[in-house]
Amino acid sequence: MERLKRRSDFRAVAQATGAGPRAHGVRVHANAFILQARPRAQAGPPRVGFTVSKQVGNAVERNRVRRRLRELVRLAPPAALSAGHDYVLIGRRAALRSAFDAMLKELSVALRGVHGFSKGDAGKNGGGTGAAGALPPHRAGASKRSGGKRQISPKTRNGQHEH
Repeated sequence: MERLKRRSDFRAVAQATGAGPRAHGVRVHANAFILQARPRAQAGPPRVGFTVSKQVGNAVERNRVRRRLRELVRLAPPAALSAGHDYVLIGRRAALRSAFDAMLKELSVALRGVHGFSKGDAGKNGGGTGAAGALPPHRAGASKRSGGKRQISPKTRNGQHEH
């Protein structure tokens, strides 16, 4: 694993995960951080960058968040970070008070969300970055039977409840 250090590398990941014609990356929100990822044109080891804005707190707090994020990535299984990808972890204030094991779970969920498949499914789903088969967020909880709409009886609609 290598580190992202240049501003241009951070901007490339941010632009790839934003909206627009060049958006081919993925952004996943967690409680303690935001994970951004994009595939690179050239193969190589995964590269990871860390950033924490001044809104999170003073320098001591920002550095503590950055250290916790670095440790998360260090403890992540090597197979979790895909070769040929750039990752940026953006620290949030919640990272100061979150339990470390909860943050580890969030990272594993976020990495699965970024890649959209487990490593064993790479041949089945075609591989790549993104969750192509996942439901969009507004449809994720909808029931297939009712089409996502709640059924209201005519009596309830008119304000006449049965007692």
